[in-house]
Amino acid sequence: MMAQSPIIITSKSNIVAETEQTKPAALLLKTNLDKAFSSSFTIISEVQNDTESSIVLQFSDALKPDEFVIKSNSNSIFLIASNEKQLRYAVYTLLEIWEFRKFTASETYIPKISQVVFNQNQSKTYHPAFEYRTLLYPDCYEETFRDWHKLDWHVADFGIWGHTFNQLVPAKDFFKTNSKLFALYEHDRNSESLCMTNDTVVDLVTKKMTQIIAAHPNAQFYSVSQNDDVVYCECPKCDALNKKHGGPQGSFYYFLNKIAAHFPNNKITTLAYLHTFKPPLNLKIEPNIYTILCPIELDRSKTLNSENSAAFMKILQNWSITAPHLYLWDYTVQFSNFLSPFPNIQSFSENYKTFQKNKVKGLFVQGYADVPGDFSELRQYLLAKLLWDTEIDIEATTADFLRGFYGKAAPFVQQYLNLLEEKQKKSNTYLDIYSGPVQARNTFLTPEAMTEYDILLEKASVAVESDSVLSSRILKLRLGLEFVYFEQAKFYGKNQHGMFYVNDNGEKEVKEGLTERVLAFTKACKQFGIYELSEDGITPDNYYKEWQEIVKNRISHLGEDLKIHFINPPSDDFKGKGSYGLVDGNRGYKDFNINWMGWYGTNPEFEILSQNLEFSRLKINFLNDQRHWVFTPKKIKIYGYKDQKWKLLEGKDGDILTEDTSITTKSWEFTNKHFSSFTKIKIRVENHTELPDWRKRKNKKPMIMIDEVELYKN
Repeated sequence: MMAQSPIIITSKSNIVAETEQTKPAALLLKTNLDKAFSSSFTIISEVQNDTESSIVLQFSDALKPDEFVIKSNSNSIFLIASNEKQLRYAVYTLLEIWEFRKFTASETYIPKISQVVFNQNQSKTYHPAFEYRTLLYPDCYEETFRDWHKLDWHVADFGIWGHTFNQLVPAKDFFKTNSKLFALYEHDRNSESLCMTNDTVVDLVTKKMTQIIAAHPNAQFYSVSQNDDVVYCECPKCDALNKKHGGPQGSFYYFLNKIAAHFPNNKITTLAYLHTFKPPLNLKIEPNIYTILCPIELDRSKTLNSENSAAFMKILQNWSITAPHLYLWDYTVQFSNFLSPFPNIQSFSENYKTFQKNKVKGLFVQGYADVPGDFSELRQYLLAKLLWDTEIDIEATTADFLRGFYGKAAPFVQQYLNLLEEKQKKSNTYLDIYSGPVQARNTFLTPEAMTEYDILLEKASVAVESDSVLSSRILKLRLGLEFVYFEQAKFYGKNQHGMFYVNDNGEKEVKEGLTERVLAFTKACKQFGIYELSEDGITPDNYYKEWQEIVKNRISHLGEDLKIHFINPPSDDFKGKGSYGLVDGNRGYKDFNINWMGWYGTNPEFEILSQNLEFSRLKINFLNDQRHWVFTPKKIKIYGYKDQKWKLLEGKDGDILTEDTSITTKSWEFTNKHFSSFTKIKIRVENHTELPDWRKRKNKKPMIMIDEVELYKN
């Protein structure tokens, strides 16, 4: 049997828009093809000659609202959909078959061609892997990029969005006058949540939702969701429901069912998040409720399966049975460090297949919002493709993007990407969305690994040095390595790879040119539109200011490098450099991840082997970061060891705790002219036994963080 000849499309071929409603999509196709061909295409309203090749755009009532068909006969190609949006999707799909690409909002690849081909007598129906698909990434704020990649947009689709309790029943309006509307949590009313069994709360939320729906009648969804906190109501009625239905999600869905019943024709979304993460037991959920599962604590380096993520997989499977409509919120970047390399891309493909198999119907994929970050262009591209079709060849799609976006540098960028993932996999360590370069210093961001990465990106840079656009893209990748180097340099201090060196006078100096590099980094960030470096909102300018503050904060003291013996050691997650970190001559600043050592719910106690060192003043630095449950101490006692016994030298009380949202450091000093007569000095710090009322949370304890312990002569 002879092979069929393909349909050949040239600019002499017609684009056929059979109705007025198909003309916008036809014009979209013509506009893109005109850029590729040397002469323009013509749009007509009907096929004029059955023997001429045409591209015909049609509507059909036989198709579902979320699908389209691309098919051919012996002469023509047909794009068929039930609505204008799906017809546009068909246009973009056809263009991609012909190797047109929309890499970013500003980077579209248009091939220069004289003809394109399509096989005869073909037919394929296209439909999405997920019914709702939204990305929170920089280029997704641009409508054409969203349209090309078939993405939804929550900003337009939600009448009220996200964590909404405080919008529906504002604490500022009601808490002082009627605190019983709010959660009874840890024996006190707490404005961070509502009482789920209070009828007045139901009435207030119903009234507010009625107003919101009237103001946004065309919205697809309306969110009724807990605030971004772990607080929930424990009053007798709520507690009884929680016990009956498996936890705090019990009273929550009891409440949510009441709200949803008032609005049966509206889609009510809610977040299964923190204390509502698991499905309620023995409680039927109203059919118009859309649950968005938020797995915030997963290991992002591993694909989801029963071996790697058994507990989560069980919860996912239970939700797939319990929820009438199951969506999922996926966290795909490192929110504490937008620029730091984050090797999680290799997990995307299998994870999205897992979501699809477990009846997840919609995805909210959280990235950097509108801030460019580590491989943000590649991430958003791959994720958009997976949201539409989980069966894409992820490796081929990645390679295609890298070739198109990085040009001759692509092979080196691919090696860099592969090496990051290889080293993370080899380390077999947990990859956290709230971690960073300091935590990864012994895994995939070791100094040795950093050198390997830098060599690859230098090769990439050389490969495109004559192309200013491609060189700029490599520079953006290198900003990630710069950021890692600066963060780790703060941690290492005066040691190898640190920001300081010790001069001939024993004083610390910043390594030559390093502060200038930080300034150049911050300027480059702003040029790339990177106006924040983390979810906390630190700007490039403020990052540079903090660097300067750390430079000013450098110290030299007599106790540097003395041996420390822990009687009560710090928590494993906050032990930094070990005992050396308390006397490394590198004073902590405002980031508890760098240099600080933490005691979680316990009392710091350690000995300094001072060996009769001549000093008369001892200074201890503490961190106050109440958002992360870090507080200044309740008491501090200093002991001296002599003649085989300990002697209490002095004790001081800490401050009376007051609510403080700022991050600060505070020092306590002890002066004693007899310090030098002791071979050891013991420091015993008393932590608070309970959290203050304003930060009480279940399973949380007060933490003490210390750095540095400084010894001086006067």
